[in-house]
Amino acid sequence: MEYGTIISRTIVIYIVILLVFRFMGKREIGELSVVDFVISIMLAELAVLSIENVSVPLARQITPMLILMIIQISLAYISLKSRKLRKLIDGSPSVIIRNGKIDEKEMRKQRYNFDDLLLQLRQKDIRYMSDVEFAILEPSGDLSIIKKEEGKEHNQSAVSYLPLPLILDGRVQNDHLKEIGRNQLWLRQELRKLGYRDVKKISYCSLDKNNQLFIDLIDE
Repeated sequence: MEYGTIISRTIVIYIVILLVFRFMGKREIGELSVVDFVISIMLAELAVLSIENVSVPLARQITPMLILMIIQISLAYISLKSRKLRKLIDGSPSVIIRNGKIDEKEMRKQRYNFDDLLLQLRQKDIRYMSDVEFAILEPSGDLSIIKKEEGKEHNQSAVSYLPLPLILDGRVQNDHLKEIGRNQLWLRQELRKLGYRDVKKISYCSLDKNNQLFIDLIDE
């Protein structure tokens, strides 16, 4: 009887966990943020306890899982509306290599050493550090690589800008403008030249590889 109960509870918990992760979104299966990771651990622990404690009603043990799911979905929805909350929950990417130069200060800030850097470069099939224009340490811990264009190493005076969004959801990203040595006045002047006067109508704006503005309007 006890074995049958354990088997049935295992099947039920498996289905519940599967549904919880499906409702929480595909991102949970891919790159986990710190919050996602914590919730995943808590769900795993609750699942084990639910299977082992056959004396406790299953409905009572499933309730905390559903509460965690509601919390995560609510945070995800709110973070869509608030970039500050999104930044607080997910963190911000860190530029480890900029214009081919390693930022040791940022590495120390992120407690990220050269062994970590070399390992992740090898995982990206990068043989030489000199081939890297930008390396961005994502909040998930993954390292994103932007390689140098061919012939770029022969022109050391050329400066590339990191492809950061300058406008997101109708809001100017002043910190990203600062990264590329520009300000909001410059951005608005460039937008006017292209015929865009209302920043709130722009969903996404960034510099392309030719240092020209790429613009996408909201719901267009």
